Amino acid sequence: MTTPDADGLLAEQLLRLTRRVHRIQKRHLEQRELGITPAQSRLLRTLAHYSSPPRMADLAERLEVVPRAVTTLVDGLEASGKVRRVPDPTNRRVIRIEVTEEGRAALRELRAARRGAAEEILAPLTDEQRAVLGGLLDTLVDGVPVDGVAFGGGPVDGVSGGEGRRTGGTC
Repeated sequence: MTTPDADGLLAEQLLRLTRRVHRIQKRHLEQRELGITPAQSRLLRTLAHYSSPPRMADLAERLEVVPRAVTTLVDGLEASGKVRRVPDPTNRRVIRIEVTEEGRAALRELRAARRGAAEEILAPLTDEQRAVLGGLLDTLVDGVPVDGVAFGGGPVDGVSGGEGRRTGGTC
């Protein structure tokens, strides 16, 4: 007789939830007709976290992908007018990537789509369950309890109108 693999079951549940989150976010993006793929969305959100336009190598490092992947994403976003390549003011050999006004408008729509997806996914949970889930997810993402307490009391991203508790990730 074999005993159930609790960790294996949890891993499968996390993978199923991740796939569901991706499907729902993709649907919310498509409904807004932004013409942005999920990968382009991630790149655009990452760009928004820089105080000045980054190099493509910086983006590749932050996104944990090869530089060629960033080039393809930037090409698509540039063709749609959401980003532009600009020369570095101190080194003419370096090209930086800058979000355009159209890109900033797309970011606002992306945030709204992500909030809508989060609301849909979290709808079955009570406020207390959402707080517990947020604490558990922070613990899993960081590998350590947040503020020394695994079950934080702040709002979960996309819920209660906040922009989330975490500041290190992408929006």
